[in-house]
Order: sequence, then C-alpha cells, then structure tokens
Amino acid sequence: QVQLVEAGGGPVQAGGSLRLSCVASGYSGNCMGWFRQATGKERGGVVVISDRGETRWYSGSMKGRFTVSQNEAKNTVYLQMNRLEPEDTAMYYCAADGPPECIPPFRTDRFNYWGQGTQVTVSS
Repeated sequence: QVQLVEAGGGPVQAGGSLRLSCVASGYSGNCMGWFRQATGKERGGVVVISDRGETRWYSGSMKGRFTVSQNEAKNTVYLQMNRLEPEDTAMYYCAADGPPECIPPFRTDRFNYWGQGTQVTVSS
C-alpha cells in the first residue's frame, strides 16, 4: 500500500524559509509533485518532478524562490521554499504516480496517491 507522508511545514515570517519533505512508502519512480491549497481556493500545482529529474513549475515566481529535489531512490521529494510570502500560506500536498512518462497536463485527478498535507503559514 502506497503512503505519502509530508513534513516540514509550520509558521514562518515573510522572507523566511522552510523545507518540506515527502516520503513515499511502497512507491518509487515516475512523477511526483507538490500542490497547494489555500483556504477557500482550489488545489493548484506548485511543481512536478519526473524520475529523470525533469521539473515543471506552475509559476515563475515560485520557480525563482522554490527548489525541488528528490533522493536517489526516487521515493522522497523535497521542496525548499525561500523568500516566503504571505500569499504562499496554504496546505501543501505531495502527490505521486502522475501521468505516464510524467507528461502534462498535471491535473490533480491524474495523480493516484496523495499525502495528508502539511500546513505552511507565512505571516507578514
């Protein structure tokens, strides 16, 4: 049974940093990603990474501030978030087993496994 466990969220002041991790048990390989959902908004993509290390960012502003990486076993994904802004406040979710060959579109319904989420709260 596949299980995704996120960690690393919490409160932080604007301009600060956090590093999120997602450990996948029972799964390794293609197409893991980070999504986020702010209160009252739909879940949206942050970044998707393939097992070849190819990345697709949903927002240029996030690409400039966030960095995604994965371990050699391809079962852990990290999201390093720098220069955090209040607008980054959201529940951050890890997703795995995305589209074949990790080819877009990366809609939420194309990922088969999800973690419970980790809350990131950025205060101004």
